[in-house]
Amino acid sequence: MEGVGIVTTRFYKWPQCLHLESGARLSHLTIAYETYGELNAAGNNAILVLHALTGNAHIAGRNFPDERYPGWWDPLVGPGRALDTRRYFIVCANVLGSCYGTTGPASINPATGKPYGMDFPAITIRDMVRVQKILLDYLGVKRLVAAIGGSMGGMQVLEWGFLYPQMLDAIIPIATCGRTTPMQIAFHHVQREAIYADPGWQGGNYYGTAGPRRGLALARQIGIITYKSDPSWNMKFGRNLVDPREYFRMEGQFEVESYLAYQGRKLVDRFDANSYLYLTKAVDLHDVSQGRGSYNEVWQGFPCPCLGIGISSDFLFPPYQVQEIVRMINDGGGHARYAEIDSPYGHDAFLIEFNQLATIIQPFLNEVRPDLAA
Repeated sequence: MEGVGIVTTRFYKWPQCLHLESGARLSHLTIAYETYGELNAAGNNAILVLHALTGNAHIAGRNFPDERYPGWWDPLVGPGRALDTRRYFIVCANVLGSCYGTTGPASINPATGKPYGMDFPAITIRDMVRVQKILLDYLGVKRLVAAIGGSMGGMQVLEWGFLYPQMLDAIIPIATCGRTTPMQIAFHHVQREAIYADPGWQGGNYYGTAGPRRGLALARQIGIITYKSDPSWNMKFGRNLVDPREYFRMEGQFEVESYLAYQGRKLVDRFDANSYLYLTKAVDLHDVSQGRGSYNEVWQGFPCPCLGIGISSDFLFPPYQVQEIVRMINDGGGHARYAEIDSPYGHDAFLIEFNQLATIIQPFLNEVRPDLAA
């Protein structure tokens, strides 16, 4: 099946002031986004895809002909694929606080003419969702067939179900949770500490300099460890050595060490350290019951049909967390079902196991909107 070809990242500048959950305001807002397929006349054939922590709006195709890799969910998006662009209008926006075109800490603060840095206000998952709603209104989307996303994207999916249920036919949260756990918060805390400890961070005012490259690389390495599973590490590396002749070298003799260092360097070349701080904190603050009552009660009467997808080997967001969401919705009188990706690849499986995802997602979408089914 052919893909979507060359796509363009677009930018929408909202002409109003954005009020954040913290009480702070942003006077200027730019939203980077990509779309695939065509919106129908009724404005009701859209699917919103939400990205994870260091992701972006580029989910499919290529932005230029010789781009090395297509978008991060490319096998799922296009004519005849699970997110079929002949039937659906697919939208993905870069989240608030990121560094891929949507307003974030690296953006220029209009009050100073310099990057916000740590003067950027605290943001939450709910703030991200409200920004996405602004974009969809601008695009003319009246109703979503589904909101779908994994990890931090799954958190946004859940908040869509609470904030704008009247606009949704269904939600598909993948490898996520209704509220972050102490373990997840702990891992993010250590990652942020790695950035803070780098002298190059300079209190967040490092723009125009090299910045906290070592700190961000270390934060990424910690994150990568949590995204994999023990079987996946063994399958990929075992105890393989980079050079058996240097067996007693203190660091870097194992292939797994070399891989982690490489992944750290890769992120530093494409991501902003302050964005990493703000987005991990937004994930830590995620709790669908915040300001809504008790966690058990908040799911009562949840109005959106839900397909929750877990990953069998997920260490960071174990399957029980998605199962809990499904159980809570059903116990509260709603309609939810659970499916599981059987994979050794850990949390990363939602970015790898495309065939399984398609097999799970496509029938559900056909059921939710049979009028759009092939």
